Amino acid sequence: MIAGIAAGSVLATAAVTGVAVAAGNAQPPQATGWHRNGQNYGPMSDMWSMGRMHGSRIGSEFDYLSEMVAHHQEAVTAAGQLQRSSRAEMRALGASIVKIQTAEIATMNKWLAAWYPGRSTAVDYQPMMHDLPKLSGDELDKAFLQDMIHHHMVAVMMSQQLLMRGQAEHQEVRAFAASVRDTQHTEMFQMQQYLSNWFGTDRWNMPGMRGGMGW
Repeated sequence: MIAGIAAGSVLATAAVTGVAVAAGNAQPPQATGWHRNGQNYGPMSDMWSMGRMHGSRIGSEFDYLSEMVAHHQEAVTAAGQLQRSSRAEMRALGASIVKIQTAEIATMNKWLAAWYPGRSTAVDYQPMMHDLPKLSGDELDKAFLQDMIHHHMVAVMMSQQLLMRGQAEHQEVRAFAASVRDTQHTEMFQMQQYLSNWFGTDRWNMPGMRGGMGW
């Protein structure tokens, strides 16, 4: 099991640092802000801190499941907007995220009800996606890809922290966290490839993509 967790740590770290390979081994810039459509969305360090903040709230299996339900719900809502995309690849990506994460939400809610009856699952969730309904065409596709890479990165971090800290009380949750980590890691690389192919964007234009996972 220790060997498996160690391997997962390497994989999860690659979710952030390894994307440089797909982007031509780009080097991190000294820029301190994330810009899109002429707007400044704040320091990259702030976006990275947001990711760490979500991970730092995970103190138990219950916290992980409650936070991940909210995290998945935001992803499902955002992914539904991709049915307006003119790109078949984006529509397929959106449909896949909606299908997989909707089913995972149902599973997590079932576990919460069975293992933690009577406990409130409400969380102070901090949104990570921008206002996609106001966008269309290339703006929609690019904004979704940029935001969702960061969104996935946080899920990878949360899942790996749960595993590394030994906080999962049930084997089902350990397996689930490993699946979220590995699946979303793979999707991050696919989304980065889309950004590179269609918009010539490398990972250092992504929010929060500054370095390792910070464990």
